[in-house]
Amino acid sequence: MSAIATKIVEKYNLTPKMSVVELSQHTSEFLENLTDDRKRNQARRRLRDGFKFSSEQVGVLIPNQRGGKSKTINIVKGNCKIAITSPPKSLEEEIIREITKRILQNRYGISGAQVDDLFSTQKDGSRDVNVAISNKPSKRLKEETIGEMAQRFLQEKLSVRDVRAEAYALALSASDANAGSSRLSRLRRELRSLNASLEIIEATKFPDITKDANEIQNDRREKVKRIDYPDHFTLESVKERLDTYDISTPPNYQTLADVMLMLCIRPAELTTLRITDAGVTGYAKNRGQPDIPRKFRSMEKNQERAKELLTWIQNAISSGRIGNPGIPGTKWFNRFLKEYDLVPKYLRKIGAVYGAVVHKADSTARTMTIAGECLRHDPHNFTSPVQNYVVVNYRKKGQTPEQARPFHLYDDN
Repeated sequence: MSAIATKIVEKYNLTPKMSVVELSQHTSEFLENLTDDRKRNQARRRLRDGFKFSSEQVGVLIPNQRGGKSKTINIVKGNCKIAITSPPKSLEEEIIREITKRILQNRYGISGAQVDDLFSTQKDGSRDVNVAISNKPSKRLKEETIGEMAQRFLQEKLSVRDVRAEAYALALSASDANAGSSRLSRLRRELRSLNASLEIIEATKFPDITKDANEIQNDRREKVKRIDYPDHFTLESVKERLDTYDISTPPNYQTLADVMLMLCIRPAELTTLRITDAGVTGYAKNRGQPDIPRKFRSMEKNQERAKELLTWIQNAISSGRIGNPGIPGTKWFNRFLKEYDLVPKYLRKIGAVYGAVVHKADSTARTMTIAGECLRHDPHNFTSPVQNYVVVNYRKKGQTPEQARPFHLYDDN
């Protein structure tokens, strides 16, 4: 009731100028003293009308208490869905959820009505809600990387509860549970690098999101794409061409394809990748993050020769002698590869297999290590080097497709 609200406000000197995070520290006391909906509604009116707190602040101080069993709740972003966990089972979980709502609304650009619908409970106690989210992130989302987010957690000395809410919102802002789980993994790596406490790191783990991500991955494995290639792109053929290329002559589309396969390179990395004595830098997946050199590894063992061929291609692109397939909407390179029933992204995956073969991997673990190094996979990420769920039907020149041996680019475990 209003008297209880007044007492708590005066006890802690709460004001509308305080942040949502600061106010959330007093949520538990409000809910412990306001034991039914009537009292909570009276207290909300007192906070709004008497103390001039905003609706957002009132929602944090006295969140809605809703029970009931839950079906799947989905955030829909484009054609993707991400499952949200069932209703909170404790007061602490309810507080975290309310903070998460505010973060989704203020930082990730979800309207208040959408957030309310997302977390609402139907009359029968179930939840089955689809909410369309704008693909335009807020200004802060564009500016803050996951690494910067981890630094902010420690600089602002956020509590475990606030870190958990922030991490939950980060995961829910992804296109699906698999992408959300990946963001959380990256966040934990950043926190470990900053020597965050184990309690803070553990706060970013959500079993339900991990479970949903595993289900997505298992489903994708069942729909695995198998890559076949013609004799023209066998290891022997590609290696023979790479050994005979003369960098004093202009490169062509075939040269471009062979170098991309050799370095397991993405089209977007063609102008940025650099091979130095310290390692390889400039890989596209690392944009917006510290460009830490990764170990050089490719089907071309000679680092100087690999660097020479890469520079040859980059100079040709910069001079205009050959186009840049990394430019969005480029079709000419796709048309060239289509003659061989390939697409640009297949070159990277075939190259990882060839790298493992050339370096004579003698076990599954060694194969994954070498493939990961060819792909410039983060060595501190102990998951599979790629989770693209692809199988390359590896065969030698002259062998028939029936003689090909499936070469998995992910660990069966």
